Amino acid sequence: MALISTKLPLVLFFSSLFVHAALGEIVCEDLPKDMCAFSIASSGKRCLLETTEGKDGHVEYQCRTSEVVVERMSEHIETEQCVKACGVDRNSVGISSDCLLESRFMSKLCSPACYQNCANIVDLYFNLAAGEGVFLPELCEKQRANPHRSMVELMSSGAAAGPAFQDTTGAPGPAYQESTGAPGPAYQSSSTGDAPESPEAPGPASQDFFEGEEEP
Repeated sequence: MALISTKLPLVLFFSSLFVHAALGEIVCEDLPKDMCAFSIASSGKRCLLETTEGKDGHVEYQCRTSEVVVERMSEHIETEQCVKACGVDRNSVGISSDCLLESRFMSKLCSPACYQNCANIVDLYFNLAAGEGVFLPELCEKQRANPHRSMVELMSSGAAAGPAFQDTTGAPGPAYQESTGAPGPAYQSSSTGDAPESPEAPGPASQDFFEGEEEP
């Protein structure tokens, strides 16, 4: 079992190289299930893992192109190192801000290993938080100082009440566009080995637009 878990990151890495080389570009619909979430297509749009019910009643997974546009980043498949450091799940369905209410997830997201090295994932949740009226750098500061209090304040603000992106298979609600607030300080990498204890906030690498049903 240990040998399999050790080889998995290498398998995913070489699989990503194979997909890119074979297709010449990254298309979400061509990505396998375990490479879909947190990937960015060549078009600059985020990939979205969705579920559908097959004819036999079994749940099937499909990778689709969302309407979330990422600026200055494209053709990106997230590394296994960042997936583990940030505490995200490659099999997560949809794009949701609900996990911002989870103290354990926030401690991972705000950790130097994730916050200073995984710009793609941090940027995604920076914009998800902004869509809920929350500034991620401030939330991380509160989480490090008092995790329980930060979660209470977040819940009382009404943030993360539902998914920020939904597959509108039924009648769609009014569409809206969400842009991020003022960017934080410049992104700093900890590769030099002198990363500070309190990570600086990266400015958003993207301007995400979320379409879906508005929460009442």
